[in-house]
Amino acid sequence: MSTRFVFTIAATDGAARTGSIAMHRGTIRTPAFMPVGTAATVKAMKPKDVEAAGADIILGNTYHLMLRPGAERVARLGGLHRFMGWDRPILTDSGGYQVMSLSDLTKRSEEGITFKSHLDGTRHLLSPERSIEIQRLLGSNIVMAFDELVPTTSTREVQAAAMERSMRWAKRSRDAFDGGGDHAAQNAIFGIQQGALDQGFRKASADALIDIGFDGYAIGGLAVGEGQEAMFICLDFAPGQLPADKPRYLMGVGKPDDIVGAVERGVDMFDCVLPTRSGRTGQAFTRDGPINIRNARFNEDQGPLDPECGCPTCATWSRAYLHHLVRAGEILGAMLMTEHNIFFYEKLMADLRAAIAEGRLKAFADAFRARYQR
Repeated sequence: MSTRFVFTIAATDGAARTGSIAMHRGTIRTPAFMPVGTAATVKAMKPKDVEAAGADIILGNTYHLMLRPGAERVARLGGLHRFMGWDRPILTDSGGYQVMSLSDLTKRSEEGITFKSHLDGTRHLLSPERSIEIQRLLGSNIVMAFDELVPTTSTREVQAAAMERSMRWAKRSRDAFDGGGDHAAQNAIFGIQQGALDQGFRKASADALIDIGFDGYAIGGLAVGEGQEAMFICLDFAPGQLPADKPRYLMGVGKPDDIVGAVERGVDMFDCVLPTRSGRTGQAFTRDGPINIRNARFNEDQGPLDPECGCPTCATWSRAYLHHLVRAGEILGAMLMTEHNIFFYEKLMADLRAAIAEGRLKAFADAFRARYQR
């Protein structure tokens, strides 16, 4: 019988943990960063190159894939893994965030969220049951419960109502997942903690999710404009409200120093569009902070993006060449910059895992921040 989902903690250092998640499609080393493959592709990267960079798992998006090419079509074509040529684990988000951030004229009700497609204006209903169905059709290995996200600047009444509705939707999501037959028997589902920045709301949400029971737990509703300081204050208590023996996933985070601080506070999994989006716009992440390769000071710079990197981009091409490609709008520029950024993020995760295992996380994190933020 194949392994469905086994989370093992190999070592701890303060609140931080390192370990692994074993699934039938492969093992995920934690802390883990998941490159975002929104529309069945990690933009500007081939799947084999994403894996070579060190990624054990990628993220797909329910909202975008349900609209184009359609979940039923992907299922007919053999599922998302076969469709995109990625045979390792895939986590799919539930689509709730995109519905509320990209769509016009959304209407929320207990049933779900009715919205107009940002592509062609057609109307759709995304409910907990439909979200889980789409993720099952895609062949997702880690399915996310459907939730309602509201801004952290909303009133307490709005935050409480959204958190409570999200918990009702979490139960419906769990029930829909459990009814998924062979898919449910081989894969996993995570619940999503909500409650904005309020410790009491977060605790109530965590308790409700634990009562339902999930394979892992996400911390949702952060990295939506509240700033790093406020996010870290929330992360000082939110991870500890979730089960210690289950993985904790901070959704949509983030910048490299965000990730380091969140790992210190007990988070195990991350995703963010930054490394790919930045690569396409000429920004590279380095140990000495991000650089804009479009800047004229790089036009004759024969050094690599990051002398300590060792990725294929840094091992082969100069800053001057990358400056030329990006300024000229050449597709290769976006590809090479993105490859470097994914390598940078995955190397950061490997360094964090090693630091935790060796009991030197604080020294590593302090040194990283001092250099990166300088």
